[in-house]
This record gives sequence, C-alpha cells and structure tokens, in this order.
Amino acid sequence: MLQSIKNFLALSITGPHSDAIIDTILFSGIVLTAAITFYIVKALLYLLDTAVKRTATTWDDDLLNHRFLSGVAQLAPALLVNWMLPNLFDDSDALNRWCSVITSFYIVWAVVHIVNVTLSNLYNALARRPKLKSFAIKGVFQMGKLIAIALGAIVAISILIGKTPLTIITTIGASAAVLMLVFRDTILGLVASVQLTANEMLHRGDWITAPKYDVNGEVIDVSLTTVKVRNWDNSISTIPPYSLISDSFRNYQAMRDSGGRRIERAILIDLSTVRFLSPEEIADLEAGGFVHTEETSGDIPLNNLTLLRRYLENYLEESSHVRHDMTHMVREMEPTATGLPLQIYFFTPITEWVAFERVQSDFMDHVYSVVNVFGLSLFQSPAGSDIARLNQHPRTLV
Repeated sequence: MLQSIKNFLALSITGPHSDAIIDTILFSGIVLTAAITFYIVKALLYLLDTAVKRTATTWDDDLLNHRFLSGVAQLAPALLVNWMLPNLFDDSDALNRWCSVITSFYIVWAVVHIVNVTLSNLYNALARRPKLKSFAIKGVFQMGKLIAIALGAIVAISILIGKTPLTIITTIGASAAVLMLVFRDTILGLVASVQLTANEMLHRGDWITAPKYDVNGEVIDVSLTTVKVRNWDNSISTIPPYSLISDSFRNYQAMRDSGGRRIERAILIDLSTVRFLSPEEIADLEAGGFVHTEETSGDIPLNNLTLLRRYLENYLEESSHVRHDMTHMVREMEPTATGLPLQIYFFTPITEWVAFERVQSDFMDHVYSVVNVFGLSLFQSPAGSDIARLNQHPRTLV
C-alpha cells in the first residue's frame, strides 16, 4: 500500500524538482500519521486507564499508571515511523538513514523508559503493601534498571556503528576487569542486597546496631549502594550493604516480634555484710512482708543474702511486667574484687524503648531500696565525701 502511494505521487508530480516535492510530501505524511497515531493510542489508553481505576484490585492501578501509559503512547508513533521509512524511501538516501537511526534511538530510549517505569511501579506497589514493604528489595530493582539502561546503551551503540549487539558485548567482555573495578561497589551492593533479602537478615523498620560504624537505630531505606539508618539521636548513618554481610551487626527485630525484651542487671553486694540473721531480725522481715513463714521454718540458719534472693525471685513471679513463660531468675555470680554480683535476669513484655527503660528503672530502684532491709550493703568505690569523713574520723577505719 505504501509503495502504491509512492508510485501514485511519482506519476502525478513531474518536473525538475519532483523528487524533492515527493519526499517532502512523504515526510509530511509520515509526521502527520505519527501524530494521529499518538492521539489515537493516547485515547485508547485513556479508556484503559478509566477501566483500570474502576476495578476492585489496586495492583493494576499501581502498575498501569499514567507514567506507564504515557510511555506506551510515545512508543507507538515511533514504531510506525520506523516501519514506514524503509517502505517509502530508498536505503541509499542519507536523510532516510539518519531519520532511521534517530527513530531507532528513540525507540530504544522509549523501551528502556517503559521498562524502568514498570520496575518503579512494581517496587512502589510492593512498598505500599504492609506485608511486603519491609523487605529490602530496592537494590534489586535498582540493579534491574541499571541492566535495562546498559542493554539500551549497547543496542544504541550497535545501531550507530552498524554492528550487532553481540559484537559490542564481546568487546565489553574483553574489558571486564576494568568494569569490575569501576562498578565494584554496585556489584557488591547488589550481591549484598540479594543476600540480605533472601536470608531475611534486614528489613526496613528493623532496629539494628553496628558498633564498627557507630550505628544504633532504625533502618529507613535499603538501596543498591547504601543502607540508611536513623540513629536514636535522629542523625542519619549510611553504610554500604556489603559491610553488613562481611562484618557483624545485631538486629533487634526478633526481640520485638517475640514480645519479650530482656532485662539483665546485676548489683554488687558487699561481702562483709553477708551474715546469719537472728530470730528477731527474721521476725521483723516477716512482719514487713519481705519473707514468708514457710521460708524461715526449719532448723537451718538463714542468712540475709539467701532471703534477699528468695524475695527477689518471688517479686519476679508476682510482677505483671515479667514474661513468666520466658526465663527469669535471680542468681549469684562469681565473686569479684568489687563485691559479689547478684544478677536479676528476666524478660518483660514491654518492648517500646521509653516504656522499657521506665520498667527497668522502676524495678532496679526497688532492688536498691530493699537491699538495706535485709542488712546488706552495695559495694561502690569511695567518693570524695567518704574520704573527707575518714580524714575527720580516722578511727572509723578500724
């Protein structure tokens, strides 16, 4: 059909400048046809967009959005022009060759643009889903975009120099070592992102610590080359993903998900204050509700440290801030030069930071207060006031 139109024009237009007039008419016809095609495709895609918005699902709204449909509308006229040019013009014509090259470049750009828009839409769709948004997949999509751009560049170069894309890829393969050096961080970041995602080591919203990089906060973004962490002082730390693979880091998200956060604190008991209690002292403790009668019955002498430990064990059992289905205990550890460590170990169902610190502080405040009730003392290094008091009353040293 196109050839028939060209023959008809050749028969209808004669004269010294007939070829130029025919070429002008044909180029004008191609431009007009491309413009009409654009608006026709745009109208059809508008109808498609209207139908998509009326569907119950939201996946099609995310994937077939305005940017994607606009890219398709821009690609359709270029495909039509690329098909019409060789059918209307001679391949030996220089203008035709350059128009074909420019059109091919535009088609490659449009295809790469559509692919990148599709990847962006897919990532945004996943990021909006509560069950999927925590996965660190941004780096994978970024790498997909880089691959699409690289393939588009290879095809564009092959069009320009008249070689096949395979020839370009072979040439690039010869310089693979240089490319590996240039794109080292990108390649390592891709591998690390895949490992972090596949092994579910890291998600957005996780609380992580990486002492080597002074990181302690919540992950806000995981991309191809960086992991962004908002520290608890509201500063932002950026570290490469592969450093989390090669070095150690701690993820506290499992603790949050388990519903139990550990409290592990120890007080140092002054060993010189550990002693057996008299019946009168035990009676006073019973009257104050610090020990139960069944704990003091028997012929075995009781010391104040044993009774303190049992009191704290009962306190853990009765507290509503303790996960009783998880490990909880009060234990003595190996004595040190600074006293006997008495460790309180349990899990609390309160994992939110501020509330957790309040529960931990309230519990330890109670422990510090009750130690003296059992006639025990906490060990602490002498302060300046202690030294001044000793200087004023030297006999207290004895």
